[in-house]
Amino acid sequence: MKIALIGYGKMGKTIERIALERGHQIVSVIDVDNLDDFDSEAFKSADVAIEFTIPNVALNNYRRAFASGVAVVSGTTGWAEELPQLKKEIEEGDKTLFWSSNFSLGVNIFMAVNKYLAKIMNSFPNYNVEMTEVHHTQKLDAPSGTAITLAEGILENLDRKTVWTKETETNPTEMAIKSIRDGQVPGIHTIRYESEVDSIEITHDAKSREGFALGAVVAAEFTCGKKGLLGMSDLLNF
Repeated sequence: MKIALIGYGKMGKTIERIALERGHQIVSVIDVDNLDDFDSEAFKSADVAIEFTIPNVALNNYRRAFASGVAVVSGTTGWAEELPQLKKEIEEGDKTLFWSSNFSLGVNIFMAVNKYLAKIMNSFPNYNVEMTEVHHTQKLDAPSGTAITLAEGILENLDRKTVWTKETETNPTEMAIKSIRDGQVPGIHTIRYESEVDSIEITHDAKSREGFALGAVVAAEFTCGKKGLLGMSDLLNF
């Protein structure tokens, strides 16, 4: 499979190594200093582009890739409010985007456990719930996209919580997400249910970028030849 990379930071380099190990070819690498290469024949020859950049350029990257006829796999977060409009563009234009807030298999298992636990805790109103997420200092969005996805999974299944908030809650219907930026931490997400008598806590602690990068390459393999807006639920059949 021919892969283009959009974004060539630490994640992009890890994805490149894993893609080559799995027998794929990197035909184009686009970063901030060569954006005109979106129009190059090398980029247009790609079966899939894998994009890991920053929130304020992600949507433009998708659209430029679509204009060159290339499907996109992306893990960039911080732009989700634009998703409904982008989904419409993808459907109307017969384009392809596989997007996930987190490509780690372990995180997606954790997300399934999170939803199941919230369903159980719906019957026990004496427990309050909050979340803490820790990431490296280079991560720009807070809360993380993974934290927001986890929060949405809780809100769907816990009737007493209707909205997530940053850092603190001001009334019982809110769920706080606390964000910490520290060193080179790949990602830690902890969900804590607490009552007057005890607490229940689940945590996912990523040890490196390897799991995210491998998931992105596997997603690219899955996406090749497909159309529409795809996600990890399509890949993993959760």
